[in-house]
Amino acid sequence: MSDQGSDQYGERHDDGDRRADRDFLADRFEGYRGHLRSVAYRMLGSAAEAEDAVQEAWFRLHRSDTREVENLGGWLTTVVGRVCLDMLRSRRTRGEEPLDTWRPAPSAEPDPAQDAVLADSVGVALLVVLDTLSPAERLAFVLHDLFGVPFEEIGGILGRSPAAARQLASRARRRVRGADAPETDLARQREVVDAFLAAARDGDFDGLLAVLDPDVVARSDAGVTSGAAAVAAGAAGFARLARIARPALVDGATGLVVLVDGRPERVLTFAFAADRITVVDIVTAPDRLADLTIETT
Repeated sequence: MSDQGSDQYGERHDDGDRRADRDFLADRFEGYRGHLRSVAYRMLGSAAEAEDAVQEAWFRLHRSDTREVENLGGWLTTVVGRVCLDMLRSRRTRGEEPLDTWRPAPSAEPDPAQDAVLADSVGVALLVVLDTLSPAERLAFVLHDLFGVPFEEIGGILGRSPAAARQLASRARRRVRGADAPETDLARQREVVDAFLAAARDGDFDGLLAVLDPDVVARSDAGVTSGAAAVAAGAAGFARLARIARPALVDGATGLVVLVDGRPERVLTFAFAADRITVVDIVTAPDRLADLTIETT
């Protein structure tokens, strides 16, 4: 019996070749699974729902023709974002659990070690704050601020303009930063930033990795850098400026400032989860620096 079949255009292909293609696609997907799970967990706050979203992304990948997709990781991130947005909207329709009783849900196939890693990488406090945002705000904030997805792509997911997506992220960011935090948390954030600064001054790559979230994002006018290893490498090259950087409160949040002739030349602000740095914003543009309230500490 022949091991061949015909496609929709009448061309014949070997079944073995198709199986090889499927296996290759599955291997590529597995390489992105951890990243996709992190995106989904931050969006949904539930390990079980995150797994469902990732699995749905696999089904959609399997059904799609991705031969023209140049950035499969970005394509999959967008798909997971759309799936999570639908899940969040459905959750709102059904009625969500009260925040005072909210806890991350266990995974569909219990894996305590994996659940602990996910919960520790995000932090229950941040997830509770994210749960107060609208689905659109949460998607814009998580995808842009935590994973560096451009507003053009976020706008496409939401069916809105890039400017509207930027406004959603900005509104979400103000709400997240405005959430009440105990002084002990602020003190701990200062300790983390001090450790980051000391490691950057010494070019201590391992020391930087110790305070960076695995999915940390660093943003500057030059672009976006993602992942602890890449961000640590960039920060290690910051050694010269790090020697003159000083701890500061930037718009009331923990940060660093580089002063030249008494004026800020560069400002770093941070977002945190579970005593790790998740976002580093590097501001150098004079007009943006002028808008910041900086108090050295």
